[in-house]
Amino acid sequence: MTTFSFAPATRETAKARIALQGPGGSGKTKTALRMAERLADGGTIGVVDTERGSAKKYAIVPGRPDLGGHEFGHMPMAYCSPENLIAAVKAAEEARIAVLVIDSWSHFWAGKGGLLARVEEESQKSSSRGGKFTAWAPVNDLEQDMLDALLNFPGHVLVTMRTKNDYSMEGKTVTKVGVKTVQREGSEYEFDVVIDMIAGTGTVTKTRYEPLYNASVHHPGEDFAEVILEQLGQGVDPIAAIVDAAAADGLTLDAVLQLSADAARRNLRQADILHPNGGQPTTVDALLRERLGDVVTGLLADESMTYDRAIELHRRAEAGGWIAVQRLVEQGGETSTTTLGALIKVRGTELRPGPQKAPEASSTGNATAQPQATASGMVSAPQMRMMHACFSKVGLGAKDQRPERLRATGLIVGRQVETANELTFDEAATLLDTLSAYGDFDNPVDEFTAMVQGLEDQLINA
Repeated sequence: MTTFSFAPATRETAKARIALQGPGGSGKTKTALRMAERLADGGTIGVVDTERGSAKKYAIVPGRPDLGGHEFGHMPMAYCSPENLIAAVKAAEEARIAVLVIDSWSHFWAGKGGLLARVEEESQKSSSRGGKFTAWAPVNDLEQDMLDALLNFPGHVLVTMRTKNDYSMEGKTVTKVGVKTVQREGSEYEFDVVIDMIAGTGTVTKTRYEPLYNASVHHPGEDFAEVILEQLGQGVDPIAAIVDAAAADGLTLDAVLQLSADAARRNLRQADILHPNGGQPTTVDALLRERLGDVVTGLLADESMTYDRAIELHRRAEAGGWIAVQRLVEQGGETSTTTLGALIKVRGTELRPGPQKAPEASSTGNATAQPQATASGMVSAPQMRMMHACFSKVGLGAKDQRPERLRATGLIVGRQVETANELTFDEAATLLDTLSAYGDFDNPVDEFTAMVQGLEDQLINA
């Protein structure tokens, strides 16, 4: 049962999430680029341009510094599908873009390939009874995926959104009731700062930062971005917190795995950092993998490590997806690369108990203890748990494949077995060694099947 609890809240530093909305010609793109330059603080700016390349009008002209302009990476986008925006965000992340500008985000709602167009497509597939109502379900999922990608981007994000005037009519009287954003209603609530642009003047209409309440600035730019940066910088740096915790003495396996999960959830694994021990450039992901290797090798070297614990550690590594994490090892004065899974296997093999002497027969000729099959001790619980995972990797993990598993087990250990519970400790170890070896093959199912068939053929021809 999941346990829920509250912990003291701590404000953390954050990246900007800014929306600029206004009609055409109000200065959204220029403002976004001016603010991006300060937010980037020397880093790279990337612009996803859905406006037929209009952002390039603000780019630098080679050899003409007198014309001004902004330096940024440009990505034109004519087909504004959610999938394309997700791919663009991923490309920006891989390129280490410091500030990502989406100009404009409205096209991903009402443009070619946008969400409204997708609803129309889905409604054609839906039954006539459901129509557009049922078509929204898959589109809502796409929109959430797009939002998750955009808002989880590790750098600063600015989006521009078009607006149009909204009117109401009472009788013959038409009244202007406000400005309507070309996006899903309520989309502005996804951002920390929303700025309405009118003829070059920006007015903050929504913010989580008190110094920005109702602020109105003509041609907002670097100074305005500086105020936002000041607010974003108040609190604990989540990257620094992870690095400090990873570098701490006495780090446990559970602790480093939790740090890794936190970094993944916050999309911080690829964040650039300086190594806490050497100062060399690295990433959060590389540091956490290194520390995971330190913890695992420490566990394997501990005198309390047993064969059963090694098996359990290997099972946990497989289940957690970190069995293939690489580790540098020194052997004979040379350095080579291996994996944590391989290190655990080597240590487990070293710890594997040797066969015990079978009990002697009594003077009447009958064994005084258990049959020879149990002379080395019975199969352990960790071995049993490991068997299921290993059989799954060679294609025999299904519930109805029990006969095939027992057939393969009998051929590998050299005697017929009715249930895995009757295996000896050593027999289970032999079985696991075999399954693990074939599980690492490029084509484990076919290779293992061929091996089992070969053993059966030998038995028949013997």
